[in-house]
Amino acid sequence: MSTKTKLDDDARKILEGKNFIFLATVNPDGSPQVTPTWVDTDGHYIFINTAVGRVKHKNVKKNPQVAMAITEQGNPYKLVMIRGRVIEQVTGPEAEGHIDKMAKKYTGAEKYQNRRPGEKRVLLKIEPHHVSRMR
Repeated sequence: MSTKTKLDDDARKILEGKNFIFLATVNPDGSPQVTPTWVDTDGHYIFINTAVGRVKHKNVKKNPQVAMAITEQGNPYKLVMIRGRVIEQVTGPEAEGHIDKMAKKYTGAEKYQNRRPGEKRVLLKIEPHHVSRMR
């Protein structure tokens, strides 16, 4: 198993910005699946908020290994690539509140506007194992 890699200042800054991350997971047949999504970090872990039952959620339940690529808005050549593992899946009030935090960051809205009836959120906590970049 890989050991945890620390996010450096450059990686943290791009993750904290209003930038979309491309999350790669593995489908049950072994093929890759990629989704652009909002991202958050606490400086150590990476957080992706999704709905319970979506493809990326189903995939990481079976295989927690993920890869991510993120570029800085306005400078696509500032690129950070991360490989890691989903180490925790948080549901309930923490995940529900977090999607509102992400809506505020990315759209300025106080509440997430695209919630479907009965939708439950899940927060994927990702431990980075390898971080590389292109400047």
